[in-house]
Amino acid sequence: MSDTSKELSTDGAWAALEQHADTLAGMRICRLFTDDPQRARRCRLQLNGLVLDYSKQLFLPRTLELLLELARERGLQGWINRLFSGEAVNCTEHRPALHTVLRAPNDTAVMVDGVNVMPQVQRERIRMRLFVNQLHRGEYRGCTGRVITDVVNVGVGGSDLGAVMATEALAPYRTNAIRMHYVSSIDGVHVTDVLERVNPKTTLFIISSKSFTTLDTMTNARTVRDWFLRHVDDESALETHFLGVSANDQAMAGFGITEQNRYHVWDWVGGRYSLSSAVGLPLAIAVGMEHFDAMLAGFHAMDRHFRQAPLEANMPVLLAMLGIWYRNFLGATGHVVLPYDHRLHRFPAYLQQLEMESNGKRVTRDGEPVTWQTCPLVFGEVGPNAQHSFYQLLHQGTQLVTADFLAPVQGSSEYPRHHDLALANCFAQSRALMEGQSAEQAAAALRAEGLSEEEIVRAVPHKVHEGNRPSSTLLFQRLDPHTLGMLIALYEHKVFVQGVIWEVNSFDQWGVELGKELAKELLPAVTGEQSPAGLDASTRELLAYVRQCRR
Repeated sequence: MSDTSKELSTDGAWAALEQHADTLAGMRICRLFTDDPQRARRCRLQLNGLVLDYSKQLFLPRTLELLLELARERGLQGWINRLFSGEAVNCTEHRPALHTVLRAPNDTAVMVDGVNVMPQVQRERIRMRLFVNQLHRGEYRGCTGRVITDVVNVGVGGSDLGAVMATEALAPYRTNAIRMHYVSSIDGVHVTDVLERVNPKTTLFIISSKSFTTLDTMTNARTVRDWFLRHVDDESALETHFLGVSANDQAMAGFGITEQNRYHVWDWVGGRYSLSSAVGLPLAIAVGMEHFDAMLAGFHAMDRHFRQAPLEANMPVLLAMLGIWYRNFLGATGHVVLPYDHRLHRFPAYLQQLEMESNGKRVTRDGEPVTWQTCPLVFGEVGPNAQHSFYQLLHQGTQLVTADFLAPVQGSSEYPRHHDLALANCFAQSRALMEGQSAEQAAAALRAEGLSEEEIVRAVPHKVHEGNRPSSTLLFQRLDPHTLGMLIALYEHKVFVQGVIWEVNSFDQWGVELGKELAKELLPAVTGEQSPAGLDASTRELLAYVRQCRR
């Protein structure tokens, strides 16, 4: 272990937090509100209509002092400055992580290898705007002269999840009749189902892959291209029906995508941080550039807040440090994201990649094994659905799981009464997680129902809710493009802060690569050509069963 890693786990604020956690044993969150009548108001931050209420977490003022002291000891402010200034914070790949530049004002100047990258960003924004407007006006047409009716985005991971999530979230802001489709799964079912719904002569295909070599994406891309040529039988038609988004210009050209239809991302933008680049082109097509720009403005508002606000009033910092508190000092194993607006039903999946791919690491930036817990298991679902599936575990399970509740004040449907019910459920669930239900309360409720004492004794243990389960609540006026941008950036920066504290690189994903390489080795064995040497017994038997079934 490096000297800095030893300091993290044994010295300074970390050691003080370990001792402090012992003093909170047996303390109830509810009691904190009794002791401090102003707690709900004090433990709340607001930015442009986005409100973070973190009062239902188990912490004292001293807890926050120690957490922020830990952040200062880890040099958090210096890391924030390095992130925004273009230094190589992605240490294993020797790159900056400049997703913040993608949504910065045009007069921003950030140097990478002595070059101001902002003009490149501006150029791609302008190209996106011209193309989207042309498409919406019906001026961009397919090979037969007909208007484009459908757009299919082919990608996976960061080239899919963000655009899918945001397209669903901003559905009320759709500005055109073009239908959007997304293909990501490699199983062949996904691409088949999408192709059955579109007309090749009126469909535009976007192949989105930073490297333009990802096996899943390129397999689907070749399938789509072959399908298109079978129906159109004119290779020149590829020029009008296929666009590419990548950092690999040569590979896009080799695929048959013309220069004017190639949109660029850069190696200093991680895939899961790339929605505000040309990777967001399908979203821009769906909602229009005006609303896409509004989302970028929301991103930038949170970026500016993160960079400028003091740590004690910094929304991403507080959310991150409370996560550190529960993960590393109070034993939480999971974190759940619970939106109470169905438009955000893909948001938990998006955050799963953002958090677990970024901070699911077992070695430090120096390559030394970590001796503390890093990223928890992140999961989630739309709140009303989750209430009828895994809330049982949240309330009465043996694992401690922290929760984020998200809800708009104003719903986006034409049935406001439904949204009132959703809000009531949102607030009730966070309250129930905190307060729980004692044996005495359960017995009193059963007695009021007329049960006998014998029945009550038998039923009470099953009715007890321990409570003291922590949660934060994020409220916003409505789910609009600006708010969505702020929400995404909030979690991006939360992830970065936690990576700094855990001393891991939040911008690489080597754990994703091993499975891809092994899949390439095993493909000939699956197709029956040959099996690689040295396979384990389980994999050999599974392959044998596949061959048997196919015979």
